[in-house]
Amino acid sequence: MGKVHNSKSHKDLTWDYSDPVNGQSIPAPFFYDADIFEQEKEHIFMKCWHLVGHVNELKEPGTFIVQDVFEQSVIIITEKDGNIHAWHNVCRHRGNRLMNERRGKVGGMLRCPYHSWCYNLDGSLRAAPRTEHLDNFCKKDHSLRKVRMEIFAGWVFITLDDDAQAVSEMAAGAEEKMRKYLPDMDNVELVEETDVIVNANWKVIQENSVEGYHFVLSGPVHKDLAALIDFKGYTLSAYDKYWTYIGPPNKDVTHAYGMPLEGATWQTDSFFNIGLWPNTTFYSFPYTDMVGVFIMIPLTSEKSLLRFSYYAPKGRPVPEVTKAAIHWMNTQLGPEDIVLNETNQKGLHSIGFGSGRYLIDDSLPNQSEHLVFNFHKLCYQAIRE
Repeated sequence: MGKVHNSKSHKDLTWDYSDPVNGQSIPAPFFYDADIFEQEKEHIFMKCWHLVGHVNELKEPGTFIVQDVFEQSVIIITEKDGNIHAWHNVCRHRGNRLMNERRGKVGGMLRCPYHSWCYNLDGSLRAAPRTEHLDNFCKKDHSLRKVRMEIFAGWVFITLDDDAQAVSEMAAGAEEKMRKYLPDMDNVELVEETDVIVNANWKVIQENSVEGYHFVLSGPVHKDLAALIDFKGYTLSAYDKYWTYIGPPNKDVTHAYGMPLEGATWQTDSFFNIGLWPNTTFYSFPYTDMVGVFIMIPLTSEKSLLRFSYYAPKGRPVPEVTKAAIHWMNTQLGPEDIVLNETNQKGLHSIGFGSGRYLIDDSLPNQSEHLVFNFHKLCYQAIRE
């Protein structure tokens, strides 16, 4: 079993995950050690797929989204012909960032604010002041460098690894499940995006989201969520590089998020969640007409940016129950979880802990922590095996 050492670095710390039911959970330093975090940067996040947004955000020529991955930055932009491209967000002259806004729209080119090198939306260099005086300068040699991109189920992903397994292969079968519960997915537009800094390791946040054990045992808001579904029928399923957790509706519910359900419309009455390796979750709250997205973006070994994005069908007003659910998530459920994340992070440093146990129990599948174990194993294998 993995043991906690007293050295400052746990670079070579190991974990025996062969017996998740009777063995120990992944050792605590995996949630705060700086060397382990650097390994995760290299072996997980520089190689995985990162969700950028929905294709509907990139419909018009010149519309762009900037996606940062630690020190790297990528600009995803739509060309005049409607094709979407992903480029490293850096000028080929002296390395200045081209765009600093998260989202926006430009005309027919990208201009570096430093020396006005200008690029067409297809990445080619259009103009570079005074380079006509240089010998052997060729514009074709200074195009923006391309980043690998994939559109999966209407969502745009990028990766910095040219050898990464395609999203469609990594998440084989996921699109079918998403479309079953999120039937308006092709017709959505971004309603709201909120970034929240959480003083916790990204894995602490992720593991909190993939178990129902704490639903009726932690805070009052989680009990409210559990009351909206048939909690006994809550199912948590692990696939290869994705997972689902789904709660069927409680048919006796008449109100949700402080609003009456009479006359309301929704995409699905279930609590549907699907997580894609390593840190992206698509979901829908019960009795809402929206697709929610939350992403756990690591900043340091003990600090994360939690990005909440909400998408609703285009062309019609957002229902009041859906608005109430978004407000409830931002002001009640999210904050209640964040307190748990941050107190959990503090406790992991205790010399009285080291590692724990997983509650994996087939007799209580709705409260089992088998998805927590599965997620920890994927993380461990990525940096150790």
